[in-house]
Amino acid sequence: MRSWRSRSLAVVVGLLLVLVGGAQTAQAANILTNPGFESGSLSGWSCSGGSVVSSPVRSGGFALNGAVSSSDFAQCSQTVTVLPSTTYSLSGWVRGSYVYLGVTGGSSTWTPSATSYTQLSLSFTTGASQTSVQIYVHGWYGQPAYQADDINLDGPGGNPNPGGPGVPGTPSVTSTTNNAIGLSWGASTGTVTGYRVYEGSAVVQTVTGTTATVSGLGACTSHTYTVAAYNSTGESAKTPGASATTTGCTNTGLPKHALIGYLHASFANGSGYVRMSDVPTEWNIINLSFGEPTSVTSGDIRFNRCPASECPSVESDADFLAAIKAKQAAGKKVLLSIGGQNGQVQLTTAGARDAFVNSVSAIIDRWGLDGLDVDFEGHSLYLNANDTDFRNPTTPVVVNLISALKTLKAKYGAKFVLTMAPETFFVQIGYQFYGPGTNGGDNRRGSYLPVIHALRDALTVLHVQDYNSGPVMGLDNQHHTMGGADFHIAMTDMIKAGFPVGTTGQTFPGLREDQIAFGVPAATSAGNGYTSPTDVQTAVNCLVKGQSCGGYSLRGGTSPAFRGLMTWSINWDKYYNWEFRNSHAPFLAALP
Repeated sequence: MRSWRSRSLAVVVGLLLVLVGGAQTAQAANILTNPGFESGSLSGWSCSGGSVVSSPVRSGGFALNGAVSSSDFAQCSQTVTVLPSTTYSLSGWVRGSYVYLGVTGGSSTWTPSATSYTQLSLSFTTGASQTSVQIYVHGWYGQPAYQADDINLDGPGGNPNPGGPGVPGTPSVTSTTNNAIGLSWGASTGTVTGYRVYEGSAVVQTVTGTTATVSGLGACTSHTYTVAAYNSTGESAKTPGASATTTGCTNTGLPKHALIGYLHASFANGSGYVRMSDVPTEWNIINLSFGEPTSVTSGDIRFNRCPASECPSVESDADFLAAIKAKQAAGKKVLLSIGGQNGQVQLTTAGARDAFVNSVSAIIDRWGLDGLDVDFEGHSLYLNANDTDFRNPTTPVVVNLISALKTLKAKYGAKFVLTMAPETFFVQIGYQFYGPGTNGGDNRRGSYLPVIHALRDALTVLHVQDYNSGPVMGLDNQHHTMGGADFHIAMTDMIKAGFPVGTTGQTFPGLREDQIAFGVPAATSAGNGYTSPTDVQTAVNCLVKGQSCGGYSLRGGTSPAFRGLMTWSINWDKYYNWEFRNSHAPFLAALP
Protein backbone atom coordinates (compact mmCIF):
# COMPACT_ATOMS: atom_id res chain seq x y z
CA MET A 1 0.00 0.00 0.00
CA ARG A 2 1.26 3.47 -0.95
CA SER A 3 1.67 6.14 1.68
CA TRP A 4 -0.76 9.11 2.05
CA ARG A 5 2.02 11.38 0.79
CA SER A 6 2.55 9.40 -2.45
CA ARG A 7 -1.20 9.16 -3.10
CA SER A 8 -1.55 12.97 -2.62
CA LEU A 9 1.30 13.60 -5.03
CA ALA A 10 -0.35 11.36 -7.63
CA VAL A 11 -3.60 13.32 -7.33
CA VAL A 12 -1.77 16.62 -7.83
CA VAL A 13 0.09 15.29 -10.89
CA GLY A 14 -3.18 13.97 -12.30
CA LEU A 15 -4.87 17.33 -11.89
CA LEU A 16 -2.00 19.04 -13.67
CA LEU A 17 -2.28 16.62 -16.57
CA VAL A 18 -5.99 17.37 -16.85
CA LEU A 19 -5.33 21.10 -16.83
CA VAL A 20 -2.73 21.04 -19.59
CA GLY A 21 -4.48 18.51 -21.81
CA GLY A 22 -7.26 19.19 -24.38
CA ALA A 23 -8.79 22.54 -25.32
CA GLN A 24 -7.59 25.47 -23.30
CA THR A 25 -9.72 27.97 -21.46
CA ALA A 26 -8.85 31.60 -20.91
CA GLN A 27 -7.29 32.82 -17.73
CA ALA A 28 -8.46 36.12 -16.25
CA ALA A 29 -5.87 38.46 -17.76
CA ASN A 30 -6.81 41.40 -19.94
CA ILE A 31 -4.61 41.23 -23.04
CA LEU A 32 -5.78 44.47 -24.64
CA THR A 33 -3.53 47.51 -24.82
CA ASN A 34 -4.90 50.65 -23.18
CA PRO A 35 -8.25 48.96 -22.39
CA GLY A 36 -9.61 51.85 -20.32
CA PHE A 37 -8.05 54.62 -22.42
CA GLU A 38 -6.13 55.69 -19.32
CA SER A 39 -3.14 56.71 -21.43
CA GLY A 40 -5.23 59.75 -22.29
CA SER A 41 -4.97 58.79 -25.96
CA LEU A 42 -6.16 56.15 -28.44
CA SER A 43 -2.82 54.34 -28.20
CA GLY A 44 -3.28 50.70 -29.21
CA TRP A 45 -6.60 51.38 -30.96
CA SER A 46 -7.45 52.06 -34.60
CA CYS A 47 -10.42 54.45 -34.69
CA SER A 48 -12.55 56.42 -37.08
CA GLY A 49 -14.32 59.37 -35.50
CA GLY A 50 -13.01 58.56 -32.02
CA SER A 51 -11.36 60.60 -29.27
CA VAL A 52 -10.55 60.33 -25.59
CA VAL A 53 -12.67 62.35 -23.14
CA SER A 54 -12.53 62.93 -19.41
CA SER A 55 -16.32 62.88 -19.00
CA PRO A 56 -18.44 60.85 -18.87
CA VAL A 57 -16.24 57.98 -17.68
CA ARG A 58 -17.10 54.71 -16.05
CA SER A 59 -13.85 54.50 -14.06
CA GLY A 60 -10.48 56.21 -14.02
CA GLY A 61 -9.89 59.50 -15.72
CA PHE A 62 -10.69 58.80 -19.40
CA ALA A 63 -13.08 57.01 -21.75
CA LEU A 64 -13.63 56.65 -25.50
CA ASN A 65 -16.02 59.01 -27.26
CA GLY A 66 -17.22 57.72 -30.63
CA ALA A 67 -18.27 60.66 -32.81
CA VAL A 68 -20.82 58.99 -35.08
CA SER A 69 -21.86 60.76 -38.28
CA SER A 70 -24.32 60.13 -41.09
CA SER A 71 -21.65 58.22 -43.01
CA ASP A 72 -19.47 56.70 -40.27
CA PHE A 73 -20.39 54.64 -37.21
CA ALA A 74 -17.11 55.50 -35.45
CA GLN A 75 -15.56 52.08 -34.99
CA CYS A 76 -12.56 51.56 -32.72
CA SER A 77 -10.76 48.24 -33.07
CA GLN A 78 -7.68 46.46 -31.78
CA THR A 79 -5.97 43.33 -33.10
CA VAL A 80 -4.23 41.10 -30.57
CA THR A 81 -2.41 37.79 -30.62
CA VAL A 82 -4.34 34.83 -29.23
CA LEU A 83 -3.89 31.10 -28.85
CA PRO A 84 -5.69 28.56 -31.03
CA SER A 85 -8.60 26.49 -29.67
CA THR A 86 -8.95 28.73 -26.64
CA THR A 87 -12.03 30.31 -25.11
CA TYR A 88 -11.91 34.05 -24.44
CA SER A 89 -14.28 36.46 -22.73
CA LEU A 90 -14.90 39.94 -24.10
CA SER A 91 -16.68 42.65 -22.14
CA GLY A 92 -16.96 46.40 -22.09
CA TRP A 93 -18.99 49.24 -20.61
CA VAL A 94 -20.87 51.45 -23.07
CA ARG A 95 -23.45 54.20 -23.12
CA GLY A 96 -25.49 55.55 -26.03
CA SER A 97 -27.89 54.31 -28.72
CA TYR A 98 -27.12 51.28 -30.90
CA VAL A 99 -23.66 50.57 -29.48
CA TYR A 100 -21.94 47.35 -30.58
CA LEU A 101 -19.15 45.26 -29.06
CA GLY A 102 -17.82 42.29 -30.97
CA VAL A 103 -15.20 40.23 -32.73
CA THR A 104 -14.61 40.80 -36.43
CA GLY A 105 -15.90 37.79 -38.32
CA GLY A 106 -17.43 36.34 -35.18
CA SER A 107 -19.79 37.06 -32.31
CA SER A 108 -21.10 40.46 -31.31
CA THR A 109 -23.58 42.01 -28.92
CA TRP A 110 -25.25 45.43 -28.72
CA THR A 111 -27.59 47.64 -26.81
CA PRO A 112 -30.28 49.76 -28.50
CA SER A 113 -30.26 52.37 -25.76
CA ALA A 114 -28.10 52.84 -22.68
CA THR A 115 -28.53 56.16 -20.91
CA SER A 116 -25.84 55.22 -18.38
CA TYR A 117 -22.85 52.89 -18.63
CA THR A 118 -24.07 49.36 -19.32
CA GLN A 119 -21.91 46.27 -19.57
CA LEU A 120 -21.90 44.18 -22.75
CA SER A 121 -20.23 40.79 -22.71
CA LEU A 122 -19.75 37.67 -24.82
CA SER A 123 -17.42 34.70 -25.12
CA PHE A 124 -15.89 32.99 -28.14
CA THR A 125 -13.49 30.18 -28.94
CA THR A 126 -10.64 30.66 -31.39
CA GLY A 127 -10.19 28.31 -34.32
CA ALA A 128 -7.74 25.45 -34.41
CA SER A 129 -5.16 27.52 -36.30
CA GLN A 130 -6.24 31.03 -35.27
CA THR A 131 -3.50 33.21 -33.80
CA SER A 132 -5.01 36.72 -33.88
CA VAL A 133 -8.34 38.36 -33.33
CA GLN A 134 -9.73 41.85 -33.91
CA ILE A 135 -12.19 43.19 -31.37
CA TYR A 136 -14.23 46.32 -31.95
CA VAL A 137 -16.73 48.75 -30.50
CA HIS A 138 -18.86 51.09 -32.61
CA GLY A 139 -22.12 53.02 -32.77
CA TRP A 140 -24.52 53.39 -35.68
CA TYR A 141 -25.11 55.85 -38.51
CA GLY A 142 -26.89 59.06 -37.57
CA GLN A 143 -27.03 58.34 -33.84
CA PRO A 144 -25.53 60.58 -31.15
CA ALA A 145 -21.97 59.99 -29.99
CA TYR A 146 -21.43 56.94 -27.82
CA GLN A 147 -18.95 56.32 -24.98
CA ALA A 148 -17.03 53.18 -24.06
CA ASP A 149 -14.75 52.34 -21.15
CA ASP A 150 -13.04 49.41 -19.41
CA ILE A 151 -12.97 47.01 -22.35
CA ASN A 152 -11.58 43.62 -21.39
CA LEU A 153 -10.44 40.65 -23.43
CA ASP A 154 -9.65 38.00 -20.87
CA GLY A 155 -7.37 35.15 -21.86
CA PRO A 156 -3.80 34.11 -22.62
CA GLY A 157 -1.89 36.26 -25.08
CA GLY A 158 1.75 36.07 -26.09
CA ASN A 159 3.44 35.48 -29.40
CA PRO A 160 2.74 31.96 -30.71
CA ASN A 161 5.75 32.35 -32.98
CA PRO A 162 8.69 33.80 -30.98
CA GLY A 163 11.11 35.63 -33.25
CA GLY A 164 8.56 36.03 -35.97
CA PRO A 165 7.27 39.41 -37.18
CA GLY A 166 4.25 41.13 -35.74
CA VAL A 167 0.80 41.15 -37.32
CA PRO A 168 0.62 43.60 -40.26
CA GLY A 169 -1.89 46.43 -40.32
CA THR A 170 -5.41 45.59 -41.41
CA PRO A 171 -5.54 45.58 -45.24
CA SER A 172 -7.74 47.92 -47.25
CA VAL A 173 -8.95 47.63 -50.83
CA THR A 174 -7.30 50.18 -53.14
CA SER A 175 -8.70 49.18 -56.54
CA THR A 176 -11.04 46.77 -58.30
CA THR A 177 -11.30 45.76 -61.96
CA ASN A 178 -13.10 42.99 -63.81
CA ASN A 179 -10.39 40.50 -62.87
CA ALA A 180 -8.23 42.01 -60.12
CA ILE A 181 -8.34 43.51 -56.63
CA GLY A 182 -5.65 45.81 -55.24
CA LEU A 183 -4.72 45.78 -51.54
CA SER A 184 -2.64 47.86 -49.16
CA TRP A 185 -1.76 47.34 -45.48
CA GLY A 186 0.40 48.70 -42.70
CA ALA A 187 3.93 47.41 -42.24
CA SER A 188 4.66 44.70 -39.69
CA THR A 189 6.99 45.17 -36.75
CA GLY A 190 10.21 43.22 -36.32
CA THR A 191 12.34 41.67 -39.04
CA VAL A 192 10.22 41.11 -42.17
CA THR A 193 11.23 39.14 -45.25
CA GLY A 194 7.90 39.59 -47.00
CA TYR A 195 4.13 39.27 -46.83
CA ARG A 196 1.76 36.51 -47.85
CA VAL A 197 -1.76 37.34 -49.02
CA TYR A 198 -4.30 34.66 -48.20
CA GLU A 199 -7.78 33.86 -49.45
CA GLY A 200 -9.00 31.42 -46.86
CA SER A 201 -6.10 29.05 -46.22
CA ALA A 202 -4.55 29.46 -49.68
CA VAL A 203 -1.67 31.85 -50.42
CA VAL A 204 -2.62 33.88 -53.50
CA GLN A 205 0.21 36.42 -53.55
CA THR A 206 3.68 36.84 -51.96
CA VAL A 207 5.28 40.30 -51.96
CA THR A 208 8.08 42.17 -50.24
CA GLY A 209 6.23 45.49 -49.91
CA THR A 210 2.93 46.47 -48.33
CA THR A 211 0.78 46.40 -51.47
CA ALA A 212 -0.43 43.62 -53.74
CA THR A 213 -2.75 43.10 -56.70
CA VAL A 214 -4.52 39.76 -56.86
CA SER A 215 -5.36 39.07 -60.51
CA GLY A 216 -6.94 36.29 -62.56
CA LEU A 217 -10.30 36.68 -60.80
CA GLY A 218 -13.73 36.28 -62.29
CA ALA A 219 -15.90 39.30 -63.06
CA CYS A 220 -18.48 40.24 -60.45
CA THR A 221 -17.13 37.88 -57.78
CA SER A 222 -16.58 38.60 -54.08
CA HIS A 223 -13.34 37.86 -52.25
CA THR A 224 -11.91 38.28 -48.75
CA TYR A 225 -8.17 38.54 -48.12
CA THR A 226 -5.95 38.41 -45.05
CA VAL A 227 -2.22 39.17 -44.83
CA ALA A 228 0.60 37.64 -42.79
CA ALA A 229 4.22 38.75 -42.49
CA TYR A 230 7.05 36.21 -42.51
CA ASN A 231 10.80 35.89 -41.97
CA SER A 232 13.29 33.04 -41.52
CA THR A 233 11.86 32.28 -38.10
CA GLY A 234 8.26 31.92 -39.15
CA GLU A 235 5.01 33.67 -40.00
CA SER A 236 2.92 36.15 -38.06
CA ALA A 237 -0.74 35.75 -37.32
CA LYS A 238 -3.09 36.81 -40.14
CA THR A 239 -4.75 40.19 -40.20
CA PRO A 240 -8.52 40.67 -40.19
CA GLY A 241 -9.99 40.28 -43.66
CA ALA A 242 -10.62 42.88 -46.36
CA SER A 243 -13.50 42.16 -48.75
CA ALA A 244 -14.26 43.42 -52.25
CA THR A 245 -16.20 42.51 -55.38
CA THR A 246 -14.67 42.66 -58.83
CA THR A 247 -16.34 44.84 -61.43
CA GLY A 248 -18.02 43.65 -64.61
CA CYS A 249 -21.33 42.95 -62.90
CA THR A 250 -23.42 44.41 -65.73
CA ASN A 251 -22.78 41.41 -67.96
CA THR A 252 -26.49 40.58 -68.33
CA GLY A 253 -26.96 43.18 -71.06
CA LEU A 254 -29.18 45.50 -69.03
CA PRO A 255 -28.95 49.27 -69.42
CA LYS A 256 -27.40 51.21 -66.56
CA HIS A 257 -30.84 52.37 -65.40
CA ALA A 258 -33.70 49.98 -66.15
CA LEU A 259 -37.49 50.13 -66.24
CA ILE A 260 -38.91 46.92 -64.75
CA GLY A 261 -42.53 45.80 -64.85
CA TYR A 262 -44.78 42.82 -64.21
CA LEU A 263 -47.01 41.51 -66.98
CA HIS A 264 -50.21 39.65 -66.03
CA ALA A 265 -49.60 36.62 -68.23
CA SER A 266 -51.60 33.93 -66.41
CA PHE A 267 -54.67 35.82 -65.23
CA ALA A 268 -56.88 38.83 -65.84
CA ASN A 269 -58.11 41.44 -63.42
CA GLY A 270 -59.62 44.90 -63.60
CA SER A 271 -56.65 46.24 -65.55
CA GLY A 272 -57.19 43.99 -68.57
CA TYR A 273 -54.92 41.70 -70.56
CA VAL A 274 -51.86 43.01 -72.44
CA ARG A 275 -50.31 40.96 -75.23
CA MET A 276 -46.56 40.47 -75.09
CA SER A 277 -46.17 42.12 -78.49
CA ASP A 278 -48.01 45.20 -77.18
CA VAL A 279 -45.62 45.81 -74.27
CA PRO A 280 -43.88 49.13 -75.07
CA THR A 281 -40.21 49.06 -75.93
CA GLU A 282 -39.23 51.14 -72.90
CA TRP A 283 -39.62 48.16 -70.53
CA ASN A 284 -36.19 46.60 -70.01
CA ILE A 285 -37.23 43.70 -67.77
CA ILE A 286 -40.64 42.05 -68.19
CA ASN A 287 -41.64 39.70 -65.36
CA LEU A 288 -44.23 37.12 -66.44
CA SER A 289 -46.74 36.78 -63.61
CA PHE A 290 -46.93 34.16 -62.27
CA GLY A 291 -45.47 30.69 -62.05
CA GLU A 292 -47.40 28.94 -59.28
CA PRO A 293 -47.02 25.61 -57.45
CA THR A 294 -49.28 22.60 -57.92
CA SER A 295 -49.44 22.53 -54.10
CA VAL A 296 -47.84 24.64 -51.37
CA THR A 297 -45.10 22.14 -50.51
CA SER A 298 -44.64 20.28 -53.82
CA GLY A 299 -42.02 22.59 -55.28
CA ASP A 300 -43.55 21.75 -58.67
CA ILE A 301 -44.08 25.04 -60.54
CA ARG A 302 -46.45 25.51 -63.46
CA PHE A 303 -46.81 28.50 -65.77
CA ASN A 304 -50.30 28.48 -67.26
CA ARG A 305 -51.14 31.22 -69.69
CA CYS A 306 -54.40 33.10 -69.25
CA PRO A 307 -57.29 31.12 -70.78
CA ALA A 308 -59.35 32.67 -73.57
CA SER A 309 -62.45 32.45 -71.40
CA GLU A 310 -60.85 34.88 -68.97
CA CYS A 311 -58.68 36.84 -71.41
CA PRO A 312 -60.52 37.08 -74.75
CA SER A 313 -57.63 38.91 -76.41
CA VAL A 314 -54.97 36.38 -75.41
CA GLU A 315 -52.55 35.46 -78.21
CA SER A 316 -51.62 31.92 -79.23
CA ASP A 317 -48.64 30.13 -77.72
CA ALA A 318 -46.78 30.53 -81.00
CA ASP A 319 -47.42 34.28 -81.09
CA PHE A 320 -46.51 34.62 -77.41
CA LEU A 321 -43.20 32.82 -77.99
CA ALA A 322 -42.47 34.88 -81.11
CA ALA A 323 -43.12 38.10 -79.17
CA ILE A 324 -40.71 37.00 -76.41
CA LYS A 325 -38.00 36.37 -78.99
CA ALA A 326 -38.65 39.78 -80.57
CA LYS A 327 -38.27 41.49 -77.18
CA GLN A 328 -35.03 39.66 -76.54
CA ALA A 329 -33.71 40.58 -79.98
CA ALA A 330 -34.30 44.20 -78.99
CA GLY A 331 -32.22 43.73 -75.82
CA LYS A 332 -35.09 43.21 -73.36
CA LYS A 333 -35.10 40.56 -70.62
CA VAL A 334 -38.14 38.36 -70.06
CA LEU A 335 -38.27 36.51 -66.74
CA LEU A 336 -40.55 34.02 -65.06
CA SER A 337 -41.89 35.48 -61.81
CA ILE A 338 -42.79 32.94 -59.15
CA GLY A 339 -45.14 33.49 -56.25
CA GLY A 340 -47.27 36.57 -55.98
CA GLN A 341 -49.96 37.16 -53.41
CA ASN A 342 -51.65 33.79 -53.90
CA GLY A 343 -48.77 31.56 -55.02
CA GLN A 344 -47.33 30.16 -51.80
CA VAL A 345 -44.21 28.06 -52.35
CA GLN A 346 -42.67 26.23 -49.38
CA LEU A 347 -39.61 24.14 -50.19
CA THR A 348 -39.74 22.12 -46.98
CA THR A 349 -37.81 19.10 -48.28
CA ALA A 350 -34.94 18.23 -50.60
CA GLY A 351 -37.47 16.61 -52.89
CA ALA A 352 -39.44 19.86 -53.15
CA ARG A 353 -36.18 21.72 -53.81
CA ASP A 354 -35.29 19.40 -56.70
CA ALA A 355 -38.82 19.55 -58.10
CA PHE A 356 -38.57 23.34 -58.03
CA VAL A 357 -35.30 23.36 -59.96
CA ASN A 358 -36.54 20.87 -62.54
CA SER A 359 -39.93 22.47 -63.13
CA VAL A 360 -38.58 26.04 -63.28
CA SER A 361 -35.89 24.90 -65.71
CA ALA A 362 -38.55 23.32 -67.90
CA ILE A 363 -40.52 26.59 -68.05
CA ILE A 364 -37.43 28.66 -68.79
CA ASP A 365 -36.43 26.27 -71.56
CA ARG A 366 -39.97 26.04 -73.00
CA TRP A 367 -40.26 29.78 -73.50
CA GLY A 368 -36.56 30.65 -73.86
CA LEU A 369 -36.62 33.00 -70.86
CA ASP A 370 -33.70 35.05 -69.54
CA GLY A 371 -34.05 34.25 -65.87
CA LEU A 372 -36.17 34.23 -62.75
CA ASP A 373 -37.89 36.69 -60.45
CA VAL A 374 -38.59 35.55 -56.88
CA ASP A 375 -41.78 37.18 -55.60
CA PHE A 376 -42.47 35.00 -52.55
CA GLU A 377 -45.10 36.52 -50.30
CA GLY A 378 -47.56 35.16 -47.74
CA HIS A 379 -46.09 32.28 -45.75
CA SER A 380 -43.69 30.97 -48.39
CA LEU A 381 -40.70 32.11 -46.33
CA TYR A 382 -40.48 31.96 -42.56
CA LEU A 383 -37.86 31.40 -39.86
CA ASN A 384 -37.76 28.76 -37.19
CA ALA A 385 -37.40 30.12 -33.67
CA ASN A 386 -33.78 28.94 -33.37
CA ASP A 387 -32.71 30.54 -36.67
CA THR A 388 -30.77 33.51 -35.32
CA ASP A 389 -27.91 33.99 -37.81
CA PHE A 390 -28.95 35.27 -41.25
CA ARG A 391 -25.48 34.33 -42.54
CA ASN A 392 -26.00 30.65 -41.67
CA PRO A 393 -29.74 29.90 -41.88
CA THR A 394 -31.16 26.56 -40.73
CA THR A 395 -34.87 26.82 -41.61
CA PRO A 396 -35.54 24.29 -44.43
CA VAL A 397 -37.71 26.57 -46.60
CA VAL A 398 -34.91 29.16 -46.58
CA VAL A 399 -31.99 26.73 -46.99
CA ASN A 400 -33.69 24.86 -49.84
CA LEU A 401 -34.62 28.04 -51.69
CA ILE A 402 -31.02 29.26 -51.50
CA SER A 403 -29.76 25.92 -52.80
CA ALA A 404 -32.31 25.88 -55.64
CA LEU A 405 -31.47 29.40 -56.80
CA LYS A 406 -27.74 28.69 -56.73
CA THR A 407 -28.33 25.57 -58.81
CA LEU A 408 -30.32 27.51 -61.41
CA LYS A 409 -27.69 30.23 -61.59
CA ALA A 410 -24.95 27.66 -62.08
CA LYS A 411 -26.96 25.85 -64.75
CA TYR A 412 -27.63 28.90 -66.93
CA GLY A 413 -24.45 30.85 -66.28
CA ALA A 414 -23.46 34.49 -66.01
CA LYS A 415 -26.18 35.82 -68.32
CA PHE A 416 -28.94 34.39 -66.10
CA VAL A 417 -30.95 37.30 -64.69
CA LEU A 418 -32.03 36.81 -61.06
CA THR A 419 -34.28 39.38 -59.42
CA MET A 420 -36.20 39.48 -56.15
CA ALA A 421 -39.24 41.49 -55.11
CA PRO A 422 -39.69 41.15 -51.34
CA GLU A 423 -42.07 43.35 -49.43
CA THR A 424 -40.60 45.67 -46.79
CA PHE A 425 -42.14 43.26 -44.27
CA PHE A 426 -39.49 40.69 -45.21
CA VAL A 427 -36.53 43.10 -45.30
CA GLN A 428 -36.65 46.60 -43.83
CA ILE A 429 -39.39 45.94 -41.29
CA GLY A 430 -38.05 42.48 -40.60
CA TYR A 431 -34.57 43.64 -39.65
CA GLN A 432 -35.98 45.16 -36.45
CA PHE A 433 -37.43 41.84 -35.31
CA TYR A 434 -34.99 39.20 -36.58
CA GLY A 435 -34.07 36.72 -33.89
CA PRO A 436 -35.79 34.50 -31.31
CA GLY A 437 -38.58 35.94 -29.24
CA THR A 438 -38.45 39.32 -31.00
CA ASN A 439 -40.64 38.86 -34.06
CA GLY A 440 -43.95 39.85 -32.54
CA GLY A 441 -45.36 36.40 -33.11
CA ASP A 442 -44.81 36.51 -36.88
CA ASN A 443 -41.77 34.51 -37.96
CA ARG A 444 -41.89 35.75 -41.55
CA ARG A 445 -40.30 39.06 -40.67
CA GLY A 446 -36.79 39.30 -42.04
CA SER A 447 -36.94 35.89 -43.69
CA TYR A 448 -35.64 37.22 -47.04
CA LEU A 449 -32.41 38.45 -45.42
CA PRO A 450 -30.63 35.05 -45.50
CA VAL A 451 -31.68 34.54 -49.14
CA ILE A 452 -30.51 37.97 -50.28
CA HIS A 453 -27.22 37.58 -48.42
CA ALA A 454 -26.51 34.09 -49.74
CA LEU A 455 -27.26 35.12 -53.35
CA ARG A 456 -25.57 38.53 -53.26
CA ASP A 457 -23.02 37.58 -55.92
CA ALA A 458 -25.66 36.01 -58.19
CA LEU A 459 -28.37 38.64 -57.67
CA THR A 460 -28.99 40.97 -60.61
CA VAL A 461 -31.58 43.29 -59.07
CA LEU A 462 -33.32 43.55 -55.70
CA HIS A 463 -36.43 45.71 -56.11
CA VAL A 464 -38.18 45.81 -52.75
CA GLN A 465 -41.90 46.54 -52.93
CA ASP A 466 -42.08 49.99 -51.35
CA TYR A 467 -45.85 49.63 -51.01
CA ASN A 468 -48.50 47.72 -49.04
CA SER A 469 -46.36 48.57 -46.03
CA GLY A 470 -46.71 50.13 -42.65
CA PRO A 471 -44.33 52.79 -41.32
CA VAL A 472 -40.71 51.62 -41.25
CA MET A 473 -37.83 52.95 -39.15
CA GLY A 474 -34.86 54.02 -41.26
CA LEU A 475 -31.20 54.40 -40.41
CA ASP A 476 -31.98 57.92 -39.20
CA ASN A 477 -33.99 56.37 -36.35
CA GLN A 478 -37.16 57.94 -37.76
CA HIS A 479 -40.30 56.22 -38.98
CA HIS A 480 -41.08 56.80 -42.66
CA THR A 481 -44.50 56.37 -44.24
CA MET A 482 -45.03 55.07 -47.77
CA GLY A 483 -46.25 57.32 -50.56
CA GLY A 484 -43.59 60.03 -50.36
CA ALA A 485 -40.04 60.57 -51.57
CA ASP A 486 -38.49 60.16 -48.11
CA PHE A 487 -39.88 56.62 -47.78
CA HIS A 488 -38.10 55.46 -50.95
CA ILE A 489 -34.93 57.32 -49.98
CA ALA A 490 -34.77 55.79 -46.49
CA MET A 491 -35.73 52.25 -47.58
CA THR A 492 -33.27 52.18 -50.48
CA ASP A 493 -30.46 53.70 -48.43
CA MET A 494 -30.80 50.80 -45.99
CA ILE A 495 -30.18 48.31 -48.79
CA LYS A 496 -27.05 50.20 -49.90
CA ALA A 497 -25.58 51.01 -46.47
CA GLY A 498 -26.51 47.83 -44.60
CA PHE A 499 -28.17 47.76 -41.20
CA PRO A 500 -28.13 46.10 -37.76
CA VAL A 501 -30.19 42.93 -37.66
CA GLY A 502 -32.66 42.55 -34.80
CA THR A 503 -31.26 41.51 -31.45
CA THR A 504 -28.63 39.22 -32.94
CA GLY A 505 -25.78 41.73 -32.85
CA GLN A 506 -25.15 41.14 -36.57
CA THR A 507 -24.99 43.63 -39.41
CA PHE A 508 -26.48 42.97 -42.83
CA PRO A 509 -23.92 44.22 -45.39
CA GLY A 510 -25.24 46.46 -48.13
CA LEU A 511 -25.57 45.46 -51.78
CA ARG A 512 -23.78 46.96 -54.75
CA GLU A 513 -25.60 49.98 -56.12
CA ASP A 514 -26.10 48.36 -59.54
CA GLN A 515 -28.13 45.63 -57.79
CA ILE A 516 -30.60 48.05 -56.22
CA ALA A 517 -33.93 49.34 -57.51
CA PHE A 518 -37.22 50.04 -55.76
CA GLY A 519 -40.81 49.25 -56.63
CA VAL A 520 -43.95 51.39 -56.63
CA PRO A 521 -47.53 50.82 -57.82
CA ALA A 522 -48.25 52.10 -61.31
CA ALA A 523 -51.54 53.59 -60.14
CA THR A 524 -53.71 54.07 -57.07
CA SER A 525 -55.68 50.92 -57.97
CA ALA A 526 -52.55 48.79 -58.14
CA GLY A 527 -51.60 48.89 -54.44
CA ASN A 528 -51.34 51.01 -51.32
CA GLY A 529 -48.39 53.37 -51.45
CA TYR A 530 -48.82 54.98 -54.84
CA THR A 531 -46.23 57.74 -55.20
CA SER A 532 -46.54 60.61 -57.66
CA PRO A 533 -43.98 60.70 -60.50
CA THR A 534 -42.56 63.91 -59.04
CA ASP A 535 -41.87 62.29 -55.66
CA VAL A 536 -40.45 59.14 -57.25
CA GLN A 537 -37.99 61.22 -59.25
CA THR A 538 -37.13 63.34 -56.22
CA ALA A 539 -36.15 60.12 -54.43
CA VAL A 540 -34.06 58.89 -57.37
CA ASN A 541 -32.26 62.24 -57.68
CA CYS A 542 -31.35 62.01 -54.01
CA LEU A 543 -30.11 58.43 -54.29
CA VAL A 544 -28.16 58.95 -57.53
CA LYS A 545 -26.93 62.54 -57.21
CA GLY A 546 -27.33 63.42 -53.54
CA GLN A 547 -29.78 66.17 -54.54
CA SER A 548 -33.24 66.97 -53.13
CA CYS A 549 -32.79 64.69 -50.11
CA GLY A 550 -34.76 66.95 -47.79
CA GLY A 551 -33.54 66.42 -44.25
CA TYR A 552 -32.24 62.90 -44.88
CA SER A 553 -28.49 62.14 -44.95
CA LEU A 554 -27.50 59.16 -47.09
CA ARG A 555 -25.65 56.61 -44.93
CA GLY A 556 -24.63 54.57 -47.95
CA GLY A 557 -23.52 57.54 -50.04
CA THR A 558 -24.80 58.31 -53.52
CA SER A 559 -25.46 55.53 -56.04
CA PRO A 560 -24.70 56.70 -59.59
CA ALA A 561 -25.22 53.12 -60.83
CA PHE A 562 -28.66 52.78 -59.16
CA ARG A 563 -30.38 50.16 -61.29
CA GLY A 564 -33.83 51.67 -61.73
CA LEU A 565 -37.54 51.42 -61.01
CA MET A 566 -39.97 48.52 -60.80
CA THR A 567 -43.75 48.73 -60.96
CA TRP A 568 -46.81 46.60 -60.44
CA SER A 569 -47.77 46.46 -63.18
CA ILE A 570 -47.46 46.97 -66.94
CA ASN A 571 -51.17 46.16 -67.22
CA TRP A 572 -52.16 48.77 -64.67
CA ASP A 573 -49.87 51.29 -66.31
CA LYS A 574 -51.63 50.79 -69.66
CA TYR A 575 -55.02 51.10 -67.95
CA TYR A 576 -53.96 54.51 -66.63
CA ASN A 577 -52.60 55.74 -69.97
CA TRP A 578 -48.97 54.81 -69.34
CA GLU A 579 -48.28 57.40 -66.63
CA PHE A 580 -45.44 55.37 -65.13
CA ARG A 581 -43.72 54.62 -68.44
CA ASN A 582 -44.18 58.10 -69.88
CA SER A 583 -42.83 59.75 -66.72
CA HIS A 584 -39.96 57.50 -65.78
CA ALA A 585 -38.53 55.94 -68.94
CA PRO A 586 -37.14 59.24 -70.29
CA PHE A 587 -36.14 60.30 -66.78
CA LEU A 588 -34.04 57.14 -66.25
CA ALA A 589 -32.55 57.40 -69.73
CA ALA A 590 -31.39 60.95 -68.97
CA LEU A 591 -29.59 60.02 -65.75
CA PRO A 592 -25.79 60.02 -65.97
